[in-house]
Amino acid sequence: MFEYFYNEILRRTIVSFGTLFNAISVKQEGSELRIPLAYGPTQKFLARIEQSPDLNKPTAITLPRMSFEFTGLTYDPSRKVSTVQQFKVKDPAGGPDVKKSYMPVPYNMAFELSIYCKLNDDALQIVEQILPYFQPQYNLTVELVESIKEKRDIPIILENITIEDDYEGDFTKRRVLLYTLRFTAKTYLFGPATSASKDIIKKATVNYLTGPNSADTTRNVTYSVTPRATKNYTGDVVTNISADITATTKTFDIDDASSLNKDTYINIEGEQLYIKSKVGNKITVLRGQDNTSATAHVKGAPIHKIDAADNALVEEGDDFGFDGFTTGLIWYG
Repeated sequence: MFEYFYNEILRRTIVSFGTLFNAISVKQEGSELRIPLAYGPTQKFLARIEQSPDLNKPTAITLPRMSFEFTGLTYDPSRKVSTVQQFKVKDPAGGPDVKKSYMPVPYNMAFELSIYCKLNDDALQIVEQILPYFQPQYNLTVELVESIKEKRDIPIILENITIEDDYEGDFTKRRVLLYTLRFTAKTYLFGPATSASKDIIKKATVNYLTGPNSADTTRNVTYSVTPRATKNYTGDVVTNISADITATTKTFDIDDASSLNKDTYINIEGEQLYIKSKVGNKITVLRGQDNTSATAHVKGAPIHKIDAADNALVEEGDDFGFDGFTTGLIWYG
């Protein structure tokens, strides 16, 4: 059932979240101090502070500082989409292949950002540099799936803020102000991105022989066809029809035929047509191709061209034009 894949989505989101806070600084007595940021649980840093009472030693942990931690993952049904729907993209590396993936699954990632200070003014400087950007959310653009260059805006929502002033013990113990900011990142988890064309037939050839043996044939029939799309997947409108046409009209004018060629297919409002000839902006066609019905169309109806770009995006269920096999027969003998 399962196959190995690793899009590094959770890791990328965690790293991207951390980069939001890695350039914060405070001013103390005229000098600017860059606040160090590390990944780890709050308890780890509090324990480190308590075990190093002399915080001014070069080898000890110093304040102020910040840490962040990924604390939870929950499914978000409010952002659910159809999980059987697929989307396809051309190979970002420029190759001929097409990548496909199912629609992502929405999950919420919980984060905690902890700010440790011994002076309240330092904590207020840090918090004030963060809060104005969250109203209550900040959109962070993350490349979630590198193989298809899928980028998404991930809302980072500030949920709440808590303040702790741990000042217990004797006078030899240093004070620790702890501000905890809790965030939710609304990310998406993608399944494996596979090749959309790895299971698509590129060409089919069938030989039919009659005779005593294969070396002495009285009849040799070869059927060869290259699959093609029977739908317009790109959605590009190339031109429009110039006047109303009935279901039986086979020759009609269009606004601009420069992008259309003889022996190609077009689509008008769901009807498939085959262009037999073109003279100026007038085309002669075969109506109702690929199991579609010839219907009337009004002036201005959009014309979609079915070309190589559509062939690269064929989906499951498309018969790839094999219904029109008679045009592919080649007779020998």
